Amino acid sequence: MEAKKSVLSVILLGSMVGGLITSCSSPTSEKVSNGKQPIKLTLVSYAVTQSAYEKIIPKFTAQWKEKTGQDVIFEQSYGGSGSQTRAVIDGLEADVVALALALDTKKIEKAGLIEPGWEKELPNDSIVHKSVAALVTRDPNLKVKTWSDLTKDNIQVITANPKTSGGARWNFLALWGSVTQAGGSEQQAEKFVSQIFKNVPVLPKDARESSDVFYKQGQGNVLINYENEVILAGQKGQKLNYTVPTDYNISIDNPVTVVDKNVDKHGTREVAEAFVKFLYTPAAQKEFAETGFRPVDTGVAKEFASKYPQIRHLFTVKDLGGWTKVQEKFFNDGASFDKIINKVGK
Repeated sequence: MEAKKSVLSVILLGSMVGGLITSCSSPTSEKVSNGKQPIKLTLVSYAVTQSAYEKIIPKFTAQWKEKTGQDVIFEQSYGGSGSQTRAVIDGLEADVVALALALDTKKIEKAGLIEPGWEKELPNDSIVHKSVAALVTRDPNLKVKTWSDLTKDNIQVITANPKTSGGARWNFLALWGSVTQAGGSEQQAEKFVSQIFKNVPVLPKDARESSDVFYKQGQGNVLINYENEVILAGQKGQKLNYTVPTDYNISIDNPVTVVDKNVDKHGTREVAEAFVKFLYTPAAQKEFAETGFRPVDTGVAKEFASKYPQIRHLFTVKDLGGWTKVQEKFFNDGASFDKIINKVGK
């Protein structure tokens, strides 16, 4: 029997500013023919994943219904990764979190909601899809192909503040690593990044505000953005001029995990774990790839290879020491980023 479907959208207020919540599937007041009550699962993710999950979730619910006879009602919350992280810590009872960077997931772990060792519970250290950094130009005649082009006098770069933005941390690390991973010294990397931040007119608080500054306010002529965001914008009809630096670039790794305290409280561990495992299947990985994310499934990656430029030297946060070291070295108060900003007078 095919369950009726309903859609309910509400906005979280107060401390639970986790974005748009959408609940969809069969009503909880009805039992399916085998007597099983539908089960509710809350997914909290960051904004640009929504297009993928809207296609993945129906595939999973159909599979789960066929396997168990039970309907799954998904409540979905999308917003900035940092905001979503704070919302979960403040009480948004996510069963599954799929955030922009492991550092955000670690914050939820430190709050006591996720058990340590979650990275090893899923394939690929719980990284479910990836992206790289891209350079968007306002003028198609402006030739910006490499990171070093951002140091030119005619360039004004828009990127968010990495002290407040997870996405901007990826941008900063892409710039730094383009030097150190090529064999350059820490001093050379600091000098190079300082030259670029001299060309940064403002430091918006997050990636969404950066986009608004660039597109709506007309500031800057180059925007550092996720490749997947640029691809998604193109799919929605917004034609952008962009390039992906292919010599050196950072692997923007996006993790997923269950929120242990909440799934045990809700009695949803079985379905939550089944869902996150489903995200690694070819069916789900293809949907991620279709919406701009680089898949972690090797077969799907080969299928979509022509869509994504090959990076000759793709480095990771682990190559830079891991998130704990990176946070302390670059983004804590008084660390490298603060020194660079003070040096360039921002």
